[in-house]
Amino acid sequence: MNDRQLTPKQIVAELDKYIIGQDKAKKSVAIAMRNRWRRQHVTSDLKDEIMPNNIIMIGPTGVGKTEIARRLANLAGAPFLKVEASKFTEVGYVGRDVESMIRDLTDLAVNMVKKEKAEEVQTKAEALAEERTLDALLPPPPSMRKKGVSTNALTAEQRQAQERWRRTREKLRSQLKDGLLDERQMEIEVPNDRFPIIEIFSPMGMEELGVNFQEMFSGMMPQKTKRRRVAVKEAAKIFVQQETQRLIDMEAVISDATARMENSGIIFVDELDKIAGEKSKMGPDVSREGVQRDLLPIVEGSNVMTKYGLVKTDHILFIAAGAFHISKPSDLIPEMQGRFPIRVELDSLSAADFVRILTEPKNALLKQYIAMLETEGVEVSFTKEAIREIARIATVVNERAENIGARRLHTVMTTLLEEIMFEAPENEKKRIRITKEMVAKSLTGIVEDEDLSRYIL
Repeated sequence: MNDRQLTPKQIVAELDKYIIGQDKAKKSVAIAMRNRWRRQHVTSDLKDEIMPNNIIMIGPTGVGKTEIARRLANLAGAPFLKVEASKFTEVGYVGRDVESMIRDLTDLAVNMVKKEKAEEVQTKAEALAEERTLDALLPPPPSMRKKGVSTNALTAEQRQAQERWRRTREKLRSQLKDGLLDERQMEIEVPNDRFPIIEIFSPMGMEELGVNFQEMFSGMMPQKTKRRRVAVKEAAKIFVQQETQRLIDMEAVISDATARMENSGIIFVDELDKIAGEKSKMGPDVSREGVQRDLLPIVEGSNVMTKYGLVKTDHILFIAAGAFHISKPSDLIPEMQGRFPIRVELDSLSAADFVRILTEPKNALLKQYIAMLETEGVEVSFTKEAIREIARIATVVNERAENIGARRLHTVMTTLLEEIMFEAPENEKKRIRITKEMVAKSLTGIVEDEDLSRYIL
């Protein structure tokens, strides 16, 4: 388990680099994450009894709910999956069953651990790939291909041939490292990965198992190969991939990934409010309460079958979120409420928050646009008044139209900089300063025309 042992204060400090405000939510998730570390270090039998502090984050769209969960997972180096509760259906209906989220999380964990293992063996794989590339470019002489032949049994001519081969090989190695052979063509054997696609239809969501028939039959049938003509540079990459696969112990990867997923996995269940409340009286509806009841065993802790074997969900951290405009958390079935003991309300964002969001985070929107235009050699800067005007307009549009929180800043910025982004490659003016007047000129007309603002902003 990748455990950085961050304290709650350090976790909040890291989240502050990307998310403005929402201190209550940050504090709650920081405690929940630290509690997982504490559980790992409990030595008594109580370790298995300590359940995760599942959280419901309540707040309108665009205030930072998803971002908090995603950044939290990055800090922990934990497998993270975002799902939307409204996409799931009750067992027996067509659609995704709730267990598919555990299978998806397991896949993510395996890929995460596999990537880490690949980085560990990268140097060794590159060295082996280099030898294979040289062997393909310059096959060894016949006398070296025979195994168990003593050097003393070789003729003088065979020894000379071997020596010439070694010298030539070292010259090729030097040229290979200097990139002089990159475009040279060579023939290599590559696996023939073409397998028929087989779809499985079943009411229990068997299609989610993602059966890998190549792995299933690899031990029963010899692997087919085909010859391909490729550049030396591409061949070296193929060889590195093949050697990496050989060096990685997949059983250890699956074991590590399963342990990481079971003990530090995070599932972010968005739109939980959409499955709360009574069954719809109008139109087709898959029982909301039924989805909750299907979801309950996963959150409570159960065994789920994946293509890597059974995995336990007892200690996965579930962070749920929803606007809860129409329904309330108390509309959830009592058992589900009990499994989300911590509730945090997130604040709506003000114009002052928007100013901070535009400028303070590491990935602030202004920094992103400045960096993108720099690639065209255009230097863009914003006055403080311009930034405040952008924030004010975003707030006004959110109040008049649908409130989509900080996401509104993207639409405002795109509209503001549309002409500059379009003209940038041919623009002779390489320094542009965005002022309050320019912002007002570009955006005020759209804000005033409410009908138009619905479509553009």
